[in-house]
This record gives sequence, C-alpha cells and structure tokens, in this order.
Amino acid sequence: MALLVHLKKVSFLRGKGDRIAKVTFRGLSFYSRVVDNCDEEAHFNETFRWPTGSKLDGNEILEVQVLNYSKVFTNRLVGTFQMVLQKVAQDGHLELTDTLVDDNNTATKTSVTIEIKYQTLDGSAGMWSDGEFLDVPEDGTFSFETDSLLSGQSHSSGMSAKRSLQGSIPTFRKAGKGVFSAMKLGKMKSSKDDHRRGDEPAVLDMEDLDRRAIRLAGPLDPDTISLASVTAVTTNVSNKRSKPDIKMEPSAGRPVDYQISITVIEARQLVGLNMDPVVCVEIGDDKKYTSMKESTNCPYYNEYFVFDFHVPPDVMFDKIIKLSVIHSKNLLRSGTLVGTFKLDVGTVYSQPEHQFYHKWAMMSDPDDITAGCKGYIKCDIAVVGKGDTIKTPHKANETDEDDIEGNLLLPEGVPVERQWARFYVKIYRAEGLPKMNTNIMANVKKAFIGESRDLVDPYVQVQFAGQKGKTTVQKSSYEPIWNEQIIFTEMFPPLCKRMKVQIRDSDKVNDVAIGTHFIDLRKICNEGDKGFLPTMGPAWVNMYGSTRQYTLMDEHQDLNEGLGEGVSFRARLLVSVAVEILDTTSTEIVSSTEVQVESVSNISESATGKIEEFFLFGSFLEATMIDRKIGDKSISFEVTIGNYGNQIDGVSKPSSAKKRKKDGESEEEESDLIQNSSEDEAEEEGELLSVSSTPPLKPFITDRNYFHLPYFEKKPCIYIKSWWQDQRRRLYNSNIMDKMADKLEEGLNDVQEIIKTETAFPERRLRGVLEELGAGCNRFMALANKDMNQAGRTRLDRERLKSCMREMDSMGQQAKQLRTQVKRNTIKEKLKLVQNFLQRLRFLADEPQHSIPDIFIWMMSNNKRVAYARVPSKDILYSIVDEETGKDCGKVKAAFLRLPGKKGFGPAGWTVQAKLELYLWLGLNKQRKDFLCGLPNGFEETKAARTGPGLQSVPPISLVYNMKQVFQLRAHMYQARSLFAADSSGLSDPFARVFFSSHSQVTEVLSETLCPTWDQLLVFDDVELFGEASELRDDPPIIVVEIYDQDTVGKAEFIGRAFAKPITKMCDEHYGPPRFPPQLEYYQLYRGNNTAGDLLAAFELLQIGQAGKAGLPPIDGPTDPERGPILPVPLGIRPVLSRYRIEVLFWGLRGLKRVNLALVDRPRVDIECAGRGVQSALIQNYKKNPNFSCLVKWFEVDLPENELLHPPLNIRVVDCRAFGRYTLVGSHAVTSLRRFIYSPPDKTSNNWASAAKLMNGYMVLTNGGSRSGSSPSLYSRPPSRTLSRPAGDILLSMDSEPSVRKMDTVVKLEATSDAVVKVDMKEVENEKDKKKKKKKKKGEAEEEEETDESTLDWWSKYFASIETHMEILKAQEAAQAEAEEREDLEIAAEGADLIHPDDLLTKGSKGRDKGRDRRGPKDRKKAGHVMEGPEKRGPRPRVDELLVYNQELEDEYGNFEDWLHTFNLYRGKAGDDDERALDDDRIVGRFKGSLCMYKVPLSEEITRDAGFDPNMGMFQSIPHNDPINVLVRVYVVRATDLHPADINGKADPYIVIKLGKSDFRDKENYISKQLNPVFGKSFDIEATFPMESMLTVSVYDWDLVGTDDLIGETKIDLENRFYSKHRATCGISSTYSVNGYNVWRDPMKPSQILAKLCKEGKLEAPQYGPGGKVKVANRIFFGAAEIEDESGMKRQTEEHLALTVLRHWEEIPRVGCPLIPEHVETRPLLNPDKPGIEQGRIEMWVDMFSMDMPAPGPAIDISPRKPKRYDLRVIIWNTDEVILEDDDYFTGEKSSDIFVRGWLKGQQEDKQDTDVHYHSLTGEGNFNWRFVYPFEYLMAEEKIVISKKESMFSWDETEYKIPARLTLQVWDADHFSADDFLGAIELDLNRFPRGAKTAKQCSINMVRKELQLPTISIFKQKRVKGWWPFVARDENDEIELTGKVEAELHLMTAEEAEKSPVGLGRNEPDPLEKPNRPDTTFLWFLSPLKAIRYLICNRYKWLIIKMVLATLLLIMLGLFLYSMPGYLVKKMLGA
Repeated sequence: MALLVHLKKVSFLRGKGDRIAKVTFRGLSFYSRVVDNCDEEAHFNETFRWPTGSKLDGNEILEVQVLNYSKVFTNRLVGTFQMVLQKVAQDGHLELTDTLVDDNNTATKTSVTIEIKYQTLDGSAGMWSDGEFLDVPEDGTFSFETDSLLSGQSHSSGMSAKRSLQGSIPTFRKAGKGVFSAMKLGKMKSSKDDHRRGDEPAVLDMEDLDRRAIRLAGPLDPDTISLASVTAVTTNVSNKRSKPDIKMEPSAGRPVDYQISITVIEARQLVGLNMDPVVCVEIGDDKKYTSMKESTNCPYYNEYFVFDFHVPPDVMFDKIIKLSVIHSKNLLRSGTLVGTFKLDVGTVYSQPEHQFYHKWAMMSDPDDITAGCKGYIKCDIAVVGKGDTIKTPHKANETDEDDIEGNLLLPEGVPVERQWARFYVKIYRAEGLPKMNTNIMANVKKAFIGESRDLVDPYVQVQFAGQKGKTTVQKSSYEPIWNEQIIFTEMFPPLCKRMKVQIRDSDKVNDVAIGTHFIDLRKICNEGDKGFLPTMGPAWVNMYGSTRQYTLMDEHQDLNEGLGEGVSFRARLLVSVAVEILDTTSTEIVSSTEVQVESVSNISESATGKIEEFFLFGSFLEATMIDRKIGDKSISFEVTIGNYGNQIDGVSKPSSAKKRKKDGESEEEESDLIQNSSEDEAEEEGELLSVSSTPPLKPFITDRNYFHLPYFEKKPCIYIKSWWQDQRRRLYNSNIMDKMADKLEEGLNDVQEIIKTETAFPERRLRGVLEELGAGCNRFMALANKDMNQAGRTRLDRERLKSCMREMDSMGQQAKQLRTQVKRNTIKEKLKLVQNFLQRLRFLADEPQHSIPDIFIWMMSNNKRVAYARVPSKDILYSIVDEETGKDCGKVKAAFLRLPGKKGFGPAGWTVQAKLELYLWLGLNKQRKDFLCGLPNGFEETKAARTGPGLQSVPPISLVYNMKQVFQLRAHMYQARSLFAADSSGLSDPFARVFFSSHSQVTEVLSETLCPTWDQLLVFDDVELFGEASELRDDPPIIVVEIYDQDTVGKAEFIGRAFAKPITKMCDEHYGPPRFPPQLEYYQLYRGNNTAGDLLAAFELLQIGQAGKAGLPPIDGPTDPERGPILPVPLGIRPVLSRYRIEVLFWGLRGLKRVNLALVDRPRVDIECAGRGVQSALIQNYKKNPNFSCLVKWFEVDLPENELLHPPLNIRVVDCRAFGRYTLVGSHAVTSLRRFIYSPPDKTSNNWASAAKLMNGYMVLTNGGSRSGSSPSLYSRPPSRTLSRPAGDILLSMDSEPSVRKMDTVVKLEATSDAVVKVDMKEVENEKDKKKKKKKKKGEAEEEEETDESTLDWWSKYFASIETHMEILKAQEAAQAEAEEREDLEIAAEGADLIHPDDLLTKGSKGRDKGRDRRGPKDRKKAGHVMEGPEKRGPRPRVDELLVYNQELEDEYGNFEDWLHTFNLYRGKAGDDDERALDDDRIVGRFKGSLCMYKVPLSEEITRDAGFDPNMGMFQSIPHNDPINVLVRVYVVRATDLHPADINGKADPYIVIKLGKSDFRDKENYISKQLNPVFGKSFDIEATFPMESMLTVSVYDWDLVGTDDLIGETKIDLENRFYSKHRATCGISSTYSVNGYNVWRDPMKPSQILAKLCKEGKLEAPQYGPGGKVKVANRIFFGAAEIEDESGMKRQTEEHLALTVLRHWEEIPRVGCPLIPEHVETRPLLNPDKPGIEQGRIEMWVDMFSMDMPAPGPAIDISPRKPKRYDLRVIIWNTDEVILEDDDYFTGEKSSDIFVRGWLKGQQEDKQDTDVHYHSLTGEGNFNWRFVYPFEYLMAEEKIVISKKESMFSWDETEYKIPARLTLQVWDADHFSADDFLGAIELDLNRFPRGAKTAKQCSINMVRKELQLPTISIFKQKRVKGWWPFVARDENDEIELTGKVEAELHLMTAEEAEKSPVGLGRNEPDPLEKPNRPDTTFLWFLSPLKAIRYLICNRYKWLIIKMVLATLLLIMLGLFLYSMPGYLVKKMLGA
C-alpha cells in the first residue's frame, strides 16, 4: 500500500523568487526541488510516495507548505495547505486545486494544484517493487538521496553506523567501510539500476555533494543535511522483520558483592535533657551500635561500620538503612528511642560517587509525627559494588560543617523541609491466581470427597520504607476481593524508591509468595513545579513468576518473590496508590507511624476501562537451533497471554462471555447481540475456539549440537481471543516514545561510530539525530493527546500525559537549540547531553500502569516445559497510526528461547535453547482484518476443518508457502579477535559455526589462539527460503554465528555469538560495485550480557536462477595446497595489504609464576602478528637476571591499509625445558596496534608547542592540552594578569625575591600561541589579606602571626598542602561553571551569524585567545573569593607545600609507560563473572617491553640524525637494562577508612613492607583500635633491579591470639618509576633550601639534575646569566639568585634558577615532560579475598636513589606529631539568674542548691564539681572554685588525644581523638533524690563566643547566634574571663535561658603549669578566697534564730516597714482623736 502525491504547480505567487515546497504525511516530510526565479507560477511536477504499512485512516492529514527559498537565511513560509484524506481513503484518487493559508490562518490568493492516489494492492500489503518505489524524476528527492548521497552504496540501519556513513564521509574514506557493528541487520537497499551506475566513482568529493545538497535540500545548509531524514526511507523498505535482541541472559537476580560503609561522626541538637545517646545503624536485619556517650546531647563518635552483602542488586537496593538514636541503652534495658532516619540503599547508590559525605541526617520520632526534628546525626554513607571505586573527598582537618541546614543528608532536588505524608495503598481484588496448595491433605481430601474448593488462601502484603502491612486473608478463593487500604505514614518525599506489593498464600506452615510487583515511586509522581504527588490507578498490575503447574518444591520460587524475570503469568491485582501530605499542626491527627489497615468501598467495574475483546495471532515460520540435550521427543510451542491459552488453567475458551462482560449487560442482551448479528459473526462468536499451541512434531538433526523442526512450506499458526480492559492508549504513548528512543540510540551509536573510526563530519550526523528527535517530539504531541476512551483513565494517566507533553515540548525545543550549537569541537559534550535525552525518553516510556499482560512462548517437549521467551504486549500491539504500533507488531522477529529462572544464569543460559522466526500480531478483535498483512507474501491460508458458513473470517491454523526461492549463501569468515579464554592455558581453540535457516557449517579449528584468522569461505548450497523474491532481497533472515572452543574430550565450549544480515543479490542483478563484492565488517560477539570479542566477516546471499549455479559469480578454488579443500576468502573481499615493519623492544620478564608446579627457568618471548613474528633472546637464568640481553629486534609483515582492520599482535612466553621441550607460560594479545604506530615529528612546524616527538610510537604533544593529568601545581592559582610578547626567546620570570618561600609566579603557556602568561601570586595573596582585614570586626585587632620557622615541620607542610588542595578543587569547580557559562554565550553568538565550516578552525582559535584576554579584574575578584572560603581563621602563614594526589601516582602519569610498557601475561580460563575486568588471578607474570610499527620504507631524515644507532631502531637513547642497585625509601604517612578486622568494629593496624627477599614487619608499633591510623614512618630497603622491583605495602591487623589478618595491600612497580622520563625517583620540591623542615632530599642538586637532563635530551647546557636569568633551549627563565645558609649568610647560587627550569620542564620542546613534584600519593588497599572492593586507603610516597650515586641524606622525620600537654584552669567565680527548682517545705518559697559541674574529655574521665551554694533564693551563687584539666592536644588537627582502656578486658589502651570542647553544667543538689539538671553550655575551645563583661549583657543570643558572633580561641588568647549563658530545652523543644556563669579560662602549657602550680577547688597552692555567701544558706533547722532573722530582714523587710509606718500613723490618729476634744474645750474656755 502506498500514498502518492503529485505536486503539479503553485499559482498566484507574489513577487519573484526561488520557491520550494515541503509535503508532509504521517510525520515524514519531503522537500521538492527549488524552482529558481519564478514569477506568479511555480511548476514543480514532482511525485512523492509514502509506503503505508497500515491502512489509511480517513482522519489522517496531508500537509503541503510552500516556502520562499533562501540560500543564506531561513526559508520564509508563503502558506500552508492541509487536507483530511477521507475522500482519498474512500475513492483512492483525487485531484484538486485549493488556496493556501498563511501563518495567521487567513486564506491567501496563492493556490496549489495536487493529485493524490492511494493504492491498495489486491487486498494484501506491501508488495511494492523497489523500482516503483524509486521511480521519481531524476531531479526529485529520492534520486539525490540514493544516488548521490549514498552514492549507490548499500545502506544499513543496523544497530550502528556502518553504511549510513557512506554519504557523510565523502573524501576521507579509502577502502575501509564503517567497520564496527554490534549487529548488522541492515535492510540492504539500493535501486535496481545499480549496474548503470557501476562506473560512477564510489565516493563523491565534497564540493559535488554540497552543490547537490544545496540544489536539493534548499533551506538546509550543507552541514545540517540530516542523514537521518535521508536514510529513513531508503533503509528498510519492506519492514517485515524486526531486530532480534542480542543479549541473552537475564541480568537481574544474580547475586553480587556489595559493601556498605557508614561512619557516624557526631550528633547535634538531640532533644532531651542530660541524655546518654547511642546511635544504632540498621541495614535489613543487621544492627550495629556505637559506644555510649554520657550526659551530652551533642555526642562525638567518629565510629566506622562496614556491612558486607552478597545479594542480587534488586534486593540490595530495596534494603533500608535506618539510623536511630537511643537514649540510655545498657545491657539490661533497651533504652528509649529519640528519633530515626530511613533511606534505601538505592538512593545512596544513585548519588554521585555512590555516597553521601559528611551530611547531616535529620531525626524524627516515628511515634509522634507532630514533634518535629529530634536532632541531627552527621555521617558518611557509601555503597560499593564490585568494581566501583569510591573517591573519598580528601580527609583534611575539617572546618566544622556547622551549616547543618545546608548539608542535610538528602539527594539533589529533595526539599530541606520534608513533611509527613500518608501513603494509601488500596487493594481491591485479584484475578487468575494459580491453583496451588502446599497442603497434601487437601489433595487427599479432594480425592476422597471430590470436594473441589479453590485451594488458595490469598492475602496481600505491602512493604514500604521498612514497614509491612497486610490485608486480611480471603479463604479459598481464586478471585479474592479485599477492598482494603493499607496506610503508611512516612516523610515526603520518601527516601525509599520502591513499594513491594506481594500476593501471598496463607498457610499454617509457611506462607509462600504467589506473585510480586514493585511500584517505583519515581515513575508515578513528578517533582517539578508543575508536578504531582505519587498517584496510581485504580489499575491492574500483572504479576509474573514461576510456571503455573504446581509442584511441592517449586524450583523457581524466587521468581515469585520478584527476583529475576518471571517466566509465566501468575495473577493480576487491582491496586491504587495515593499520597496525602499531613498538616501536623491539626489536633485530630494520629501521631504514630504504625501501619494501619482499613476497609474501603467497592470500585465500579468500569473504573479500570471498558472490557474489549483482543485477538492475538502468531505464526511460527521457523524453529531451528533446538538444543540436542532436549532429546528427540516431539516438540510443540504454547503461546499464552495472561491465563488465556494456558493448557493447565484451561481458559482457552471464555466461560461464556458472562464472566468477562463486566459492563453489566445481562445474558439475554448478550444472546440478542448474537442473534441480531449476521450469520458468520454468530458462527464466529459462538465457536471460534482459541488454538494456543502448535501441533507436536519430531525434530530433525541439523548438526552435532542442534535440531530443527521441519517447518518448510507449512508454517503452523496460533490464535487466542482474550478479554482485557482497553487501556491501549498507555501502551501507544509508550510505544511512540520507545520508537523515538530507539531511533535516537541508533543515531547516537552512529555518531560514536563515526568518532571512533575518525571519519568525517560526526557533527552532521548528530544534527540529523537532533532534527529527528525534534520531529519525533512534535509528532508525539500531535498523537498522544487523542483521548479515545474516557473510561478507566486514572489521575496518573492524565498527569503523566501532561508531564510527558511538557517534557517532549522542552526536549523538542532543546534539541532544536542544541542542533544549532553542534560544532566540531563541542560534539563530545553535546553527545553527553543527547545521551541524557535518551535516558529521559527511556524513563518516560516505561509505563507504570499495566494493561495487557505479556505474552509467553513456551517450548514443550514431551509435555514438559523446557524453554521460554517473553514478549512484552506493547511490542506487538497494533494501531492504525504507525508510530503507535509496537515495534514487533506484524513483523517477523527472531526470538531466542532460554531456560527459566536460575537455570538461565551462567553458561547454561547462554546456549540457545531454540531460535524461532516468529510473527505476532495483537489488536482489538474488531481491527482483526489486518492481522496477516505483515507476513512475508506468497502464502495460502489453511483453515481448521469445519462446516458451516463463515469460513472466511476464521484465522488460519497454518500457512502454506507455495513460492520458494533457492539461494547460495557465502560466509566469508576472515578472523576474530579478543576472544574469551576458554582453556586452562589462557587460550582457546576456536572454530565458528554459522547457522542460516536450517543449515549450519563449521570453520576449521585453529589451536591455541584468542585471535584466530580463519580466512575461510563457507558456501551453503541450495538454501530454500519461502516467500516473495523481492521481499527476501530486502529482508533476508538473520545469520547466527556461534564461536566455540574445541576440547579434546567432551563437548565444545561456547565462547560467544554474533548476528548478521547477508547482502542479497537476485539473479537479475549485476554482481559488481557498489554493493558487491561485500566488505568485511566487525560484528560484536556476546556471551550472555557481556561482550566476548569481535568477528570480522562478510555474508552474501546469491539467488540461484534458471541457469543454476553457472549464473553465480565464480569461486576460485583452494589456492593453498596445504589447507586442502578449504576455500580462502576471495580477493575482492579480503583487505588491501601494505608492508609494515614492527620493531619490538625486549626489556625483561617479571613475576612469572610456576607452571605445572615447576619454576620457570629459561623463558623466551615469541611475538606474532599476521603469521609473521620474531623471538626474543633466551633468558639463561630467570632467577639471576630476568632481563633480555638483546634489546631490539624487528620483523616485516603485510597488514591491511585500514588501521581498524589490523589483526592483533600476540605475545607468548614459553619456558624452554631440557630435550627441546617447550611449555607455554602465558600470553597476551595486543588488540589495537594503533597506539604503537610511529608518526615522524613535523619538522616544518615553527610552533614548538605542536611539534611531536616519538615516545615509542606515541605522538606526544608537548603543549598543555594533551598532557594527561600533568602536575596540577602549575595551575594551582587562578591567573591574574596577562602579558604577551612576540615569539623568539620566551621569558619565564620567577620573582627574584629569595626570602619568599612560596612559588611567586605561575607560568602558563598556551598551546595555540607563543604568549606567556605571567601570574603574580603576591597580588592575589595581598588582595586576600586586604579582604580579610576588612572582614574583621572593629573591636578586634588583626591577629597576624609570624610563623616561627623552628615550629614548622613536615606535617605543617602536609596540612597546608591539603588545605590548598581543597581550595584548588573549589576554585576549579567555580572556574568550570564560569567556563560553561562563557561557552553558552559564545555558542549563542555563533548561532547568530552562520559560519562557514572552513572558517571554524581559524575563528575558533582566535576566539579562544580573545576569551583569554577578556578575563579582567572581575574574574580576578572571583578567584579571590574562591580562595577565601576555608580561611576564616586569619591569613595562613607561608609554608612550602607539596602535592597531595588523591589517587595513585600511576594514574596521574599514565602508569609510567612513557617508553616502557607492561603487558600482563594471562593463563587459565577466564572467569564468567559479570566483571570480566577482574582477571587478576589469571595473571601469571608480566612482560616489559614496547612496540613500534611503521610503513617501510621510512623517510631518510630520521635515520640521518646525529648519533642514530641502527641497532636500536626507533628506540634511541634508552638506558641499559643491566642489574642496578637502588636504595628504596618508603614513607608511609597514614591510612584512612580501613575495613574493620576485629569483632568490636575496629582494627589494630601495623605496616608490612615486602620487596624481593626483604620483609619489614613493624609489628611492635601497631596502633590500637584505630581505623584511621597515622603511621608517620619511613623504611629504607636496598634492592637490585630488575630482580626485586615489585614493592608491596600491606596493612595487617595485630591479634593477641592467632595469626594476624591482612586488611589490604597495594603493589607498586618501582622499575617503571625508576626508568620513567618523568623522573619518579625523588619528587622535586617547590623551593630549594639547605636546612629546615624543607631540606632538599635528592643527593643531586637542581643544577646537576638540569645539566643531566639537557645532556640526555641532546640540548645545549644551561647558560646562567647575571641578574637571576637562565637560558635553556632558547627559553629564558628568571628566578632568585641567592640563598641563606645555616648561619644566615646570603650567598650566590644557581639552584633556584635550575629548579625553576625543572618545574617547567614540560615546556621545553621535543624532550620536555612534566617532572614529578614532591608529593604524597593515596593508594587504595585491596584484599585478594574481596576482589575489586577497596578496604581502605593509604597515603605514602617512595624515593629511590641509585647506589652508584652519592648517598642521600638521612630520611625526613615524618613521625606523627606528639600531642602537646596543656593544663586548662577554669575558675568558676559566680552564677546568676539560675532558675529555682525546689520549694521550701514550710515557707513554700522557691530556691536552688546550686553547684557547677565541668569536664573536657568526657563525663567519666575528668568531671569536676564545685561545692554547693545552698538555698540560693535569687539564682545567685558564689563559688570561687577552680577546676584543673590536664590534657594532650594536637594543634594541627584541633583534637584532644585520650588514651584509655576500652574495658577491663582490653589488652592495651586505645587512643581516641575528640574535639576540644569544655562543657559546663549547672545542677540543683538534692540530698535524697537524684540531682536535677538545670542547664549547660558547651564551649569549643578553638572557636567560642567572647564572654560578656557583666551579667546584664550576657544573653541567650550568645548561644542562638553563635555563628554570627566573633569567636576567639583559647589557644591564641590563653586567658579569658566573662559571663556565659546556661541553656536547656523546655517541653516545646525551645531553647531557654536557665542561668549565667562567670568563669575564667586560663590555658598553660605543661611546663608553665609546673612552674606555677595551683590547687583544685580552693586549696593550696595559690588558694582562692572563700566566697562571700549569705549565712542562711545553712539550713534553717540548724540555727532557727538566724533563719528567722533572715526571713525578717530579707523576705518581709518592706512589709514590716510598711506595717510599722501604718501602725505609727494609726496610733497618731487615735491619739489625735483622743486628745482633740479636751484640747478644743481648753482652747474655747481659754483655760
């Protein structure tokens, strides 16, 4: 079927110009040619054709756009014409003229005339011949796309790029085609007139392509021609086959090693008073506890726990990690829970580096969700799988991460404030449970009574976040109805990813799982700002598990538990999930998090969708490769969907539609329906039984290993009717996205392929891919919104649709934007972004709500189930819209059956049980008419023998193919490489077996090789294929190639398998270019899920016509008489060869293990490549000297021109025994010789930076760009000023101020220019200082400390370096972010003006320089900011630094293989673990040497150089390999994160060093109970290279009893370091000094080293000039010229200058390379028992000194700093405002008996109490009491060191390091009951707030706002006095002030303290005076009078005064009244 559109003309155009038209149908657009310079009318006269796989739907739309074409700008739209194709679908033909509509939807005058035809060919589909397909006028689209762009080369759309490259690589290809290919299933396609074009050049040149492209593609600039759009049509014409899945083994379910390490560092802000907290770490069922810390709510633990697991990944990632804090737990009681924190292991594993580092976990109380936060635990959590390495951020002395809120333990994107939420899981009902009962009695009962109860008692269990909820049990029911909801209360968003829903069968003995389903919460919610809470359903979920027949011991029970891929349908369950965020403030909320179960109302039948009848049809076209083990009993295949088609459950016939008609129609209606329908429908409805299995057939023998079934002309069919809710929309959307993702993945593979094979223009392909993605996104948005069936749409469906639309929209926009940004130089980064798209698409495509269950195909032999294949229903679901159809629907799919369950793991699972060519179609019964349309044509249907009408509509039970084609298949098997080692010798004896249809042939066996070159042509004669010739040409069946290892006894062992597709030639085609002869290609071999090598081969399928074989191209007979009848690969196919010379440097052999228990004594190395080779000299006595006497040998060999086809080079080591016997010791295959190809340096290059030099075949560029990981010291500070000079002598200046120790300038040379960038470090430093000064508070003086030289030691240097290292990392992050911003701006700018590709290079480099000069002062400021972060403690003194590498030195410097390579020799069978990388146990030794290959003859110039030694070939100036004595000095600094070795979770580590025969065990200096020991030791060992060159540094655990255990070890190859050009013998310091802590370690001074390097590099000797200059190789360096000696005198020296040159040695042309600086490297410790998992890390470095040089000085002292002894004297003077606790018995007044308690190390160790101030009535207390705390303190780490025995049983003391924190508490003393705690303050002695001057000024803010206040350190201030607040938490968890204390802290060193001793309390010496306390503090019953006096005087004083006054007044008044009358009378009478 096809739709043809003839575009005739466009009329009434305005203006004059070039026009182009674009015609779109079903998302596929064609552009017309450009009509040049036309006026009103544009005559196009072109025909476009769309093959339609599915029937034309009347609602589909055709769109025509007319555009004004412009070469430069984008095309302008003239107008659009859209029409609905309803009329066309009916009549099949239509001609019309209609007007165009412009952008605003208004009609224009312009009209378009088109003619449309729709062809359906005699009812069947897809028989278009290719000619018709491409019959387009010469200048039409297709002719361009196939003839010129693909230049007639056949084209493949396999899983990778292969032939589609042809077009995009016009000029750069010689003979090599796209070479690699995971699997070439390309539908090879090229038009019939190939022979006409045979004489055209096979590859076009670029201009030609561009011209045509522009002529044709119009708007697209030549760079953006999307290959995708060109190839989309030409690739897969008949579309009848889908790709097979090549990975065979189910990956889930296989157990793997995991290690979870958790460090609990400390806890803060725990809620509760005076608690004794313990932290419990729980993973699954394992619990571990920290020690108990007493009486503190901010305990410091720093304890490390390790959990080891060996479980499948799914199980691992679902385990919950639970941290809980428990208060006062001891042996007798379990303690009370304070709070918990939960997350699942998967969350940690998905973090970057699989870890959380130094993050705070927030505790919450599970029993009271209203309570809020209960405190924080600071911890590290890391999850390591096998082969993961964890990069620990460097353990520096951390400035406390006090910002808890900013460092919470939560993944990216989770809000800080998590809320409580309810998760409602509603369980409605289940269907289709298997018949099972573990109870034998039931079966007996049934036999006797005949009672057939349903024998299953199901209930549902839901697990989430470590909690389980269960529904009730429904007794004996196969269709249980629960209607219950399980409610979990958990924080939201939860840190647990999956819910596990499981149907279980309740049983008295033990419950078994029936089926399991995981609900992934990430898929049912969206956290974006327009997102939605998790929601799902109500929807049916399907459960899969073991097979349904019931056995007592089910071997596949694991599958029912959800481990591994289910092999059969088990049941389906109707569930829904909803989440409600809780408002924890409301009162009626249930505060516990216990799981609740409630019942819910029933749900209506239609809620999950309308029930529709589905029809599944399948046809078995071929069944081959059936494993012989199955036996020759007859075989049939059973297909099931859900329970339909299942023979056991017998639901093959629907039990009248009653049971399924869930829409509530009654039976009568049903029968009415049948009666009223037409005859044949009734017939069909009534009697169409399902046929679900094929008739049994006896298998035929194919060969020794396999059978096949005789499905020749007659192909059996199956069909099943089933009833499901119609939720196809879900699957359709999923399909559209899956198809987009597949296309995207294929495109990305192409791009990577192009990059890998270094062919031209990968950016074009990527643009094409993005264009396609954008189109796909738009198409999705057009299609997905069709909401066909409203019934059963859940909230999740709606929300998902919205979010998918949004995602697609944004993805389309981004793709569009990215497309303009893809440039040659940015392609790698853009590729990463596009890969993110791919992941997003795959994530979105995974539909969480199931609908139709998957289809299972079982092979039954003798009624036993043998093997199965599982096909997802969405893959074969039919839709009338092409994009929505499943990818395998109506296509022939190659399906490989495999063994079920655990049987499928490992080698058993890799052998194919059977290969089926299978056709499947699933759709609604009413759409059934199309179900046969995808089958290969040429068949007749055979119906079941039945009578009655309606025969037509019944599906066939078999198809008979009457069209048969005969072919000859030629398999050109050339070679394979990197095969799996299958024999104990470490090699294999491989042969290949090729299967095609039911034929198989075998190549010869080549013995003992991993890289066989068979060079053999296998001819399969008379291969019969059924179907139409033209279809077979486009879509031949696939070829399976299996490679085996031949064993002398027993069966051949499977090595790997590849799939291929042959190129087909029909008998009427010409055998010649461009398609024939075929090119060799690489096919990836798979073994299970792992790759197992590559196969290089070509396959062609030639049709045998009437002329018989005479018509085929001739085969030359065997040319090689020795090989007998074996045919070689013919000449046109084998690669073109040239002559190469391969030189081999033989250095020596190392570490050879015994062979068959005998020591290797006289080994020899044989090198072989492509049949030629060379042997090394014999080592006469391996023990005495394992080096070769003759260093260089060479051989010549013919190799393919195309580097990618180079065969591997094999290195084999044999031991020559007596009597001419040889034993193979081990072998190594160098798979790629590319890195050893020599390319001569470019003499003409004037820019020294790009001149290459030979380093054994490496092109080493000496510019900054290509240096891998070279010494970062160069860039250790951001640049601050740019200075540029013309080329010539280049100045590198070092500041000439000798007193300054730090390197003052950083010199950075740009690769692209000769400019020098000079950076003045001083400026940066000064700026920093200024900033800091400003930041200080006004009140504070600037605390500058001049560092005293004498106090500095090596550790000062080490800690300073670590700090710098951290700063650099931060600066780099900032700079990277900035660079990204800048790049985006540049891209935007570039997008605005289109650049010509040729200008790109020039513009790029200019732009880059501009970018550099632009960095102005603003950036400098930024740099300043970055550096400033960690330095809140005032400026750091200048200390010389070294480099701390946080990985091995080898990783930084390319394994020191700059000229000497190490090849591991393997022997023994390769392990079949998932990680084949861990082949360490197979290594039997190492060969040291190198290779160099080049085409001969080589140009004269090289050999003419002065001093060229012809014997050494390309390996000039290489040292001699005679034995040499060396002093090796190993410094071990410390180890971190060791794996605990003792039961108590600790270890007692010590160091063991082995080198050759010497073995140092430092056992007596073990460090007790420490996982982060500081060793600080150096060891001197004398060794002789080459015999003793492998240094092993191990850490052992000391045990009192029994042998010591190895914790981990690391191995260092000293020889490579010693001979390396990077000079790894002794690191070069940053400065040269003759004394002090930074003394020069090397016996040679810098000037001597420099002179030696110049001599070796054949440079002139350095010339030192006056004024601190030195000239080396035309480069001038500046530096200091004088030095201070011990006496302080200054004298002239050249050493600083020489050192400057050495530190910039990599900038010297030709010979320069970075020299290794003074450093400390961090090496992982590994334990052979736990391969691949780090057991800790060790920091160390190695110096080596040759014994024939002057002896080096003594080793540097790096012994750990001894802690310094101090006394802290704390005087408690007074307290005030202490809250009053007690009530007086008699007077009821409030008072407190106050005392103060304090401690420094811990309450048990050194707590001290003052005396009691009794009966304080005002909260005032006077003490004058002195505490004295002696302690040992490490200044650098700011930790107090305590040594104490852990328990009475401990053998020795353990050292602890704790932060220096002084705790003061105020208590109320009680005589009879426990004392009451009132409040506390904790002062960090390094940073605590300054005390207030008076009690008034002292407030609670000193604690609350601790971070904002200025802080002081007692170690700097020495003496501090002031008032500090006591605080405690009240019931509401608020901090309240509970008192104030006046204290004085005085710190003295132990010496000072001895000189001025003091007494404790108020004792001598230096006693304090007694406090002035009121007397009443002594209890009132001791002296009642005093108490009364006190009461009168104190309490009631004012009252008494007032009363006295009042009494006096009254008395006076009384007297007045009394005497008044008498007085008056007297007055009156005048008496």
